[in-house]
Amino acid sequence: MEENQKIAVLGGGSWATAIVKMLSENSNTIGWYMRSTYAIEHIKRNNHNPSYLSSAELHPEQLELSDNIDIIVQNYDVLIFAIPSAFLKAELDKLKGSLKGKIVFSAIKGIVPETGLIVGEYFHEFYDIPYENIGVITGPCHAEEVAMERLSYLTIACQDKKKANYLSKQIKGRYIKTKISDDIIGTEYAAMLKNIYAIAAGIAHGLGYGDNFQSVLMSNSIREMKRFIKKVHKMKRNINHSAYLGDLLVTGYSVFSRNRMFGNMIGKGYTVKSAMFEMSMVAEGYYASNSAYKIKKENGAKTPIIDTVYNILYDKKEAKDEFRKLTNRLD
Repeated sequence: MEENQKIAVLGGGSWATAIVKMLSENSNTIGWYMRSTYAIEHIKRNNHNPSYLSSAELHPEQLELSDNIDIIVQNYDVLIFAIPSAFLKAELDKLKGSLKGKIVFSAIKGIVPETGLIVGEYFHEFYDIPYENIGVITGPCHAEEVAMERLSYLTIACQDKKKANYLSKQIKGRYIKTKISDDIIGTEYAAMLKNIYAIAAGIAHGLGYGDNFQSVLMSNSIREMKRFIKKVHKMKRNINHSAYLGDLLVTGYSVFSRNRMFGNMIGKGYTVKSAMFEMSMVAEGYYASNSAYKIKKENGAKTPIIDTVYNILYDKKEAKDEFRKLTNRLD
């Protein structure tokens, strides 16, 4: 891989903004695609994103901002996608040019709902991008703490270690530490699954369960995650690594977790529609729970926590009753 590859971020939300902030520590020019022309003009004038992570100081002189996805894709070599998975297909449908020859990293922690595929698989199957040109950026890391420049850790996964190392160097800095991995499928599935478990943790909190139960729920979640990922992509991995267990814990416990927040509202009696409306943010775990439930039915993994979340969100069963059943299936 050549040095000095030009990097662009696609997406206008909190995580996209955080990635741009991290990259700006090491890169002179960063491409940035977002839909909102208002946000673009605001960033140019005021040095921050008006709608997401507004406390993060940005440097417009380093940014090539555009609301035209083709311009960014054409002009940049490494594309970091941070568009919510529910909207990824619609955004890519706008693309008139080709992704051929591009290096794609997914910072999306979800499944493309129209296909049931994780993002890396989607780019491989629908855009013919070889797996050695696909990577994943995963936590444990919340965008809000990046904005505050609190010490955070990221895992960069790619089959081609040179590409993982290159992006790692561009992202790491005084408050960001990075590690590389070759488990692109496992880390991406883990990033998707932990959102479902965070919803479960939120529902439990909303129902009034305490810390003792939450600890049991999290310990069962990591074992369930291990069983699920082993079914879909068997390879040697340490599930206690921060990319798996660490990301699960921060998403399950943090006050910044939108999936936990969403689950908490469901536990308190909100409908899915009203919870999403009040949050005004995407809870990736909602879509992921539907896809994960279908996948587990195909591969036969034992997933009582995923089943419980699915039953509540999609079969509209009472959260109180479903969690009472779940407590008898955990150990």
